[in-house]
Amino acid sequence: MLLAVEIGNTNLKFGIFETEGAAAGTLVHSWRTVTNRQQTADELAALVDGMLRIDGVPRSGIRRVVVASVVPPLYRAIAGMAQRYFGCRAEFLSAARQSLMPVKTKRPEELGADLIAGAIGGARKYGTPLIVVGYGTATTFAAVNAAGEYVGTSIAPGIEVSVDALIERAAKLMDVPLVAPSAAIGTDTRESLQSGIILGFVGQAEYLIGLIARELGGQPTVVATGGLAELVATNSKRIDHVDERLVLDGLYAWAQSDVPARAL
Repeated sequence: MLLAVEIGNTNLKFGIFETEGAAAGTLVHSWRTVTNRQQTADELAALVDGMLRIDGVPRSGIRRVVVASVVPPLYRAIAGMAQRYFGCRAEFLSAARQSLMPVKTKRPEELGADLIAGAIGGARKYGTPLIVVGYGTATTFAAVNAAGEYVGTSIAPGIEVSVDALIERAAKLMDVPLVAPSAAIGTDTRESLQSGIILGFVGQAEYLIGLIARELGGQPTVVATGGLAELVATNSKRIDHVDERLVLDGLYAWAQSDVPARAL
């Protein structure tokens, strides 16, 4: 089995894939937890071991650990966990060093591992041209052309980051449930905030998707991923699919490619 790990600024996501037999490529278990930049290798191992026990997966069944990380402080911890508890070297995906998807940006080394993993997973599952909209700490729009090349990204503040900043700086505003309002014109503070937040981010997505689609040409498939993807997608006509496992699938595809990059 293969353990795929997505390390984001807000959440850690883990997925266990079968790697042998007819079930190869099947995501058999996945779970999410909050990112803690101070976690040690032992703490990460305890977390993973606990989930493996719950899911009935023996630790000895994990033969490889592949990682897409945008949190450098956790590199050493995840590498230590893989080496000491699973007897293997962690393999870190790098946009600049992978060969599965050509990266045509000015500085490939700056491209986040989560973005290239999501693009690889999306291209494998939905074809190209493709736009992957990631809803995490930042809202990202990744563009893949018809030739399967990663051509660029648009990055905006994430929904929760924006909401937290607004509530913190406006004393009379309160935290509200992130659900779509019945109308754009709010008649109280709660409805007004929900209109501006939810419908505002839907508008952002639809406008940027339209511009990126025009620049890519053709009719790109649009896939949303991340914790709040469903919230926007259910209120947008421009998003074709919601896929929470996209980055994990991209990691698996990279790990199964002919020449995967090894540990840093």
